[in-house]
Amino acid sequence: MAAHAKPKETFFTRNDSDIMGLNDEEVRESLEKHGKNELQTVKGKSILVMIIDELRQFLNLLLIIAAIISIVASGHVTDGLFIFMIVILNTTLSVVQARKANRAVEALKSMSTPHAKVWRNKILKSVDIRELVVGDLVVLEAGDYVPADLRLVETINMKIDESTLTGESEAVLKDSDQVLGETTAIGDRVNMAYASTIVTYGRGLGVVCAVGMKTEIGKIQTMLNTVEEHMTPLQVKIDRLGKMLGIASIIVVGLIFVVGLLYRFDPLDLFMVSVSLAVAAIPEGLPTVITVVLALGMRKMANKKAIVKALSAVETLGSVTVIATDKTGTLTQNKMVVTKIHDLENTIFVSGNGYDFNGKIDVINDNVDWIARVGALCNDSLIGNDQLIGDPTELALVALAEKNGIDHKTYRKEHPRIDEYPFDSVRKSMSTLHEFEDGLTLLTKGAIGQVLSISTHYLFKGEKKPIDEAFIKRVEAENDMLASQALRVLAFAIKPVTTYERITDEEKDMVFVGLVGIIDPPREEVRPAIALCHKAGIRVVMITGDHKLTAFAIGKSLGIQGEGTHALSGTDLDMMSDDELRAAVKHTSIFARVSPTHKVRLVKAFQDNGEITSMTGDGVNDAPALKQASIGVAMGITGTDVAKEASDMILMDDNFTTIVEAVEEGRVIYANIRKFVGYLVSCNVGEVMLIFVAMLLGWGSPLLAIQILWINLVTDSLPAFALGLEPRETDVMSQPPNDPDATIVDRFMGITIAFQSAFLATAVLISYYIGTYLITGHDMLGETLAFITIITGELLRTFSARSETKSVFKMNPFANKYVNYAVLTGFVLLVVVVFVPGINNVFQTNVDLSPDQFFLAVSLGLIPLFGGELAKLFKRLK
Repeated sequence: MAAHAKPKETFFTRNDSDIMGLNDEEVRESLEKHGKNELQTVKGKSILVMIIDELRQFLNLLLIIAAIISIVASGHVTDGLFIFMIVILNTTLSVVQARKANRAVEALKSMSTPHAKVWRNKILKSVDIRELVVGDLVVLEAGDYVPADLRLVETINMKIDESTLTGESEAVLKDSDQVLGETTAIGDRVNMAYASTIVTYGRGLGVVCAVGMKTEIGKIQTMLNTVEEHMTPLQVKIDRLGKMLGIASIIVVGLIFVVGLLYRFDPLDLFMVSVSLAVAAIPEGLPTVITVVLALGMRKMANKKAIVKALSAVETLGSVTVIATDKTGTLTQNKMVVTKIHDLENTIFVSGNGYDFNGKIDVINDNVDWIARVGALCNDSLIGNDQLIGDPTELALVALAEKNGIDHKTYRKEHPRIDEYPFDSVRKSMSTLHEFEDGLTLLTKGAIGQVLSISTHYLFKGEKKPIDEAFIKRVEAENDMLASQALRVLAFAIKPVTTYERITDEEKDMVFVGLVGIIDPPREEVRPAIALCHKAGIRVVMITGDHKLTAFAIGKSLGIQGEGTHALSGTDLDMMSDDELRAAVKHTSIFARVSPTHKVRLVKAFQDNGEITSMTGDGVNDAPALKQASIGVAMGITGTDVAKEASDMILMDDNFTTIVEAVEEGRVIYANIRKFVGYLVSCNVGEVMLIFVAMLLGWGSPLLAIQILWINLVTDSLPAFALGLEPRETDVMSQPPNDPDATIVDRFMGITIAFQSAFLATAVLISYYIGTYLITGHDMLGETLAFITIITGELLRTFSARSETKSVFKMNPFANKYVNYAVLTGFVLLVVVVFVPGINNVFQTNVDLSPDQFFLAVSLGLIPLFGGELAKLFKRLK
């Protein structure tokens, strides 16, 4: 019989004892019998398929044709075999890079796998959803992904969005008491919760009845958390640049071939040089290298507690101009402590730190007792077994109850919860109904405005008195005083209930019992991080549900609100048109008492003003704002699964400084991409310019085809990749944010490329001229000297390319070990192909080369380095 056709008692019966859940032995047995809670993943391309795809690329096909022609038509077997080797090395390098990037991205995806709250061995614990087994008792709350197929055994106002499974957009109200017919359709099974669906409201308990591929979502082979990877905007720009350079290169190479024929050079040699030059000139590997650099950047960010879910988000981070952040836990420590109680007569001090029970309440009376009782019962958090489970604000209330002599676990058993009206961001309150000795009592906690609005009386020295305007003014004044001290203020109310039908109708005629002030100290590292943002041209905006005065006090202490700014509340926002809001956000940095709907409006207002906006969120209702933001940032600790799914980045430590570090890393990655793009393009343009000018002069090509291919494979690629790993420059956060609409090759980079290409071509032409016309009158020595000079020039120029503005003489030469390794490797390989017998025969560098001639060619390689430095000087002067 299907699970939905069985009564809930078949799966679980709650009694007065602690909830047990499965023990370790039962977990092992269930795992062996039913398997892990994993869906089968679609396998990626095999290595063989990736190799075939690479070999089918236009440039590789061109090289294969050239190799065949070299062997068959001209009998140059060695040259042909070498070209084949180049194809193999090119293919291997591309496949290795692609697999490395894919593994990095997959590793990061596994780090952001959702967790589930499950009872095991009488302990409520959080486990990776892949570790769930059939029979596990799972706790569900608003914002959770349902981790497996569950038979619900307890539901309290629980609604689930099942659109991923049924296509129905409206959330379904669940009822665990229902027993349904065997043939009931999935969309009508109100006593079930299915994997991949989302709890949007309320809470409940469910027993796992199917895992992995046996779940309903598994049966239709639908994957959780899959992100279809498209080319990022930067990759699109680079791809467009590559095509543009490719077309230009082919035109120039065609001209070279025609000019060569006019000068009556050997057509076959011209063809080989032209093909080699076309392959070298087109930066076909740029998108792959960028993918690897972005993926490595994602991994580096993950090591700093920021999990970026898509490559495109890495690019966007460097362009962020506004960081809109929540207060609690992000700017503050999220270690709540009740420090003050207002019993509607006096302010009472509470001692103690964190969530320990060792503190003391200075005065105990009826109001304090009721505040402690509400704090213990109208509460879903738990302290014990060396675990802190639940919201930090609720944990602080549990600690307060314990300081008042209430054992919260025992007290909850003595006064069981009959019903509840869960907290939501619109009401900003939570109510629960409990059994007491004299009957049922409704307990409510929440924002002072909400609790006052549903209260008609207040408790004063054991007596119930009617609320009047004078009382409201006194309470609001006390609230303002506590809020101005950067305390979060909560209000409490109670109400005896004789009979009721729906708890949602009972939040009225309440008895107001008092206020508590909860401190959440700012993180020490946040203030300098905010100052760094301001220095980097990034506005920091605080968006919180707290009272305006609390928000302003925290903002002032952190340096968020600048001169001439002020705080706006959600009520203020409701009164503004979109045009007024767009104007207001230009000079307002603190927004208080906001709802998720306000967050969406704020993000749109910033974006309409041309800002690239990062927005933090943790609740299920924050998902629209996170999706709307340029970079949606979810909290890894307190965030719901829905918020994490909607976000582009997850903070594993919920810390504001992690956002700033991620933005900084995004800038570093973009700067490094510019560096190696500029380096590679100038290499390619320089090589084309060199051969084109040499042909016009009637000299022929200063470089042989295999020499060009060698330069493209080894000398260009290794330093370029090393530049992608350049450490951050000290002034990276002193620059304005990156313009997302700017072309990768801007005016200054174009000038730099022109300088370096011209100097590179000039240096090699001089070297070739000296070797061919001044020393021997033989092409072979000139080609060898040109080969040495171009390799030396490109290797040495790597040091200059490490910064677009700073002089090479002011940089730490040991800061990027990868550049040093790449240059050293390049020089070692140069010596090998020039001086090692046999190998130099292949490259036709087996000439009688004196030390003076070698060092002359190497010295000429300094010219491109000086060209790069002149370009930087030009920029600094501008």
